[in-house]
This record gives sequence, structure tokens and C-alpha cells, in this order.
Amino acid sequence: MEPSVAVVILNWNGLSFLKSFLPQVLQSDYSSLQVIVGDNASTDDSLHFIEETFPQVRIIRNERNYGFAEGYNRVLAQVQADYFVLLNSDVQVPANWIRPVVAMMEKDPMIAAAQPKIKSFTEPLKFEYAGAAGGFLDRFGFPFCRGRIFDVIETDTAQYDDAIEIFWASGAALFVKRSCWVEVGGLDPDFFAHMEEIDVCWRLKNLGYKIVFCPASEVYHVGGGTLNSTNPFKTYLNFRNNLYLLQKNLPAQEMYLMLFARIWIDFVAWIHFLLSGEFKFAWAINKAHFNFFQNYRTTARKRSKQQIPFAALTGVYHSSIVWAFFAQKIRLFKKLNFRTDPVKMK
Repeated sequence: MEPSVAVVILNWNGLSFLKSFLPQVLQSDYSSLQVIVGDNASTDDSLHFIEETFPQVRIIRNERNYGFAEGYNRVLAQVQADYFVLLNSDVQVPANWIRPVVAMMEKDPMIAAAQPKIKSFTEPLKFEYAGAAGGFLDRFGFPFCRGRIFDVIETDTAQYDDAIEIFWASGAALFVKRSCWVEVGGLDPDFFAHMEEIDVCWRLKNLGYKIVFCPASEVYHVGGGTLNSTNPFKTYLNFRNNLYLLQKNLPAQEMYLMLFARIWIDFVAWIHFLLSGEFKFAWAINKAHFNFFQNYRTTARKRSKQQIPFAALTGVYHSSIVWAFFAQKIRLFKKLNFRTDPVKMK
């Protein structure tokens, strides 16, 4: 018997995506599979469509839009399976996308989470922004991906077809062992959306677990289905949640130094937006910092009881990705002076 897997799609007014991609999810080649749509109080016709077209899909309704993090927490609290797969509604999957990832995770009890290779739905030869071939953090806590640094996205030429340990797995197609999900307490609802998967992966790493990339599985992500890069609210969430991330998961001495550095780096970004006339984005940074300090005590109470020194964690780039990209003009992950660690099975 294969381990049981629950693929859970969180939906909010995503009728067009469900029409396009849900049929392929249901055609997944896996023997012990349940497909669930968790709904964040949609006002379109998506739930009626599922009920009429795919009655085998279980629907779990949230009474309002709780965002990505709390929405998933409420839905997954009602799901029983060995593995959860948090799958965006705008992801196209081939038939055999589940088994390679689960097989890798089954080989080591310390692997808590994983992601497949995430490529672009509109440009299938390229990686996709939200995950690519696995996520990393630089020395200041900036996230980037193998195959995507800032807005430069690489073509997939099999250059990253090795299974490695990563820092974070993308929430677009996040595989996680249910036991680990319960142990770590799921996603942090205060993130609402963006970087909540980095936070949960960091908390898992602080408990000694591994996060891995599985190149034997590929999915294709549309991206930008909820908030695109031109939305100031996305800028607000990214800046605020990145500060939450550092405060929650770094050892105390490192945390204060890192937050001090990040606030000054964010100030430079604020100046850039201001001088460029992009006042909504400058205001989004102001709002992010205000909200961070307003909730500082609340976030402090959620700090992990166990923190591993940042430099000792797998998947940390010990230089600045901002400096590498803008000053050294490095555009490809393989050009970074960065050694990745292959997955070692126990």
C-alpha cells in the first residue's frame, strides 16, 4: 500500500482555474489519493461547478476568506492522510507527479517537506517564479530560487536535475508529511499570504528536519493568480512578512542584528520607490514596517523554542543576493559561489 495523499486546493473565486486544471489533478496516477477543494467563501460559481462536474471531489467550506495561511490551516484540520499536498489552483500537473516526491520523502523520516520542479505554464521551457528548482535565503533573509533570482528566470536545460536539500519549498506545490505539519503547528495565519511557506519550512528546519527538491516531478504554474507584482498589497505583504520571518526564527542575538540590517536595506528600497515616483510602493513599505513594530510583541510570543544558528542551516547563501545581482551582475544561480547539498538518505 502506498502512503495516503491528500491534494488540497485552496480556492477563492477560481472558477476558471478549476475548469482548466482540476481535471488533470483528478487524473493523477496514484493509488491512495483524495482530492479536496478548500473554499475561502467564494462568490463565483466555482463550488457549483465542482458539485455538478466532479462530485468525487470533497469540498470543505470556510465561512470567510482567511487568506492562504489560515485558510489552509482550517481546511487541513479536517483532513486525514499521511501526506498533504498544498496545490495552487493555477497549477497544471502530469499524471505521474505525486509518486516520485512521496517515494523520495519515504526514504528518510527526517524529510518533512518537498517540492517538485516548478515550471511556467505559459513558457514551459522556463522555470516559474514561485519556486523554480527550490528556494533559498541569503545572509540577510532575502528569498530566491535555483532557476530564478529576482525577476530573472532561467530556461530549464536540465542544469538543476539533481535532488538537493533546499531552505524552503514553494507553497504552489508543497508536499509535507502530516505528522510534521501537526508537530510544527501548520502555517502562521498572521502572514495571510506570501512567505508563509518559508516560515513553516524554517520552523521545520529548526526542529532538525530536511526540506528537499525532487527533480523527477514537474508541474506547470500560471502564477500571479491572486496578487500580481504590480499590486502594492503584495509589496506590503512581502516586506512585512520577511521581517516576521526573521523575528520568529533566528536566534536572539542574530535576530536583532539581522533586523537592524534589513530595516536599513528596506530604507534604500523605499528611497528607490520614492525617487521613481512609485509612491504606492513606498507607502506599502511604510505600512509594512509600521505593522511589524505594532505586532512585535505578538510575533515575539511565537518565536520557536529551538533556533539553530542561521549559518548552520542548509540552503543559506552566505553572501548578499542583492549585491550579487545588482553589483556583480550575476543572473544565473550556477554563477553564484554557492555549494548545494545533495539529499542524503538515512
